[in-house]
Amino acid sequence: MTLRLLIGLALSTALLLPLAACGKKGPPRQPGPEDKIIYPRTYPAPD
Repeated sequence: MTLRLLIGLALSTALLLPLAACGKKGPPRQPGPEDKIIYPRTYPAPD
């Protein structure tokens, strides 16, 4: 019984552990200082 339990626990851990890395870290943020970011902008540029 304990061997079956250990195998089941190891198998479930091996299957569920990769899903732990599939989370959202936070809102997407563009790299660089905020005053230098020029995107998103309209296309074509307004006259």
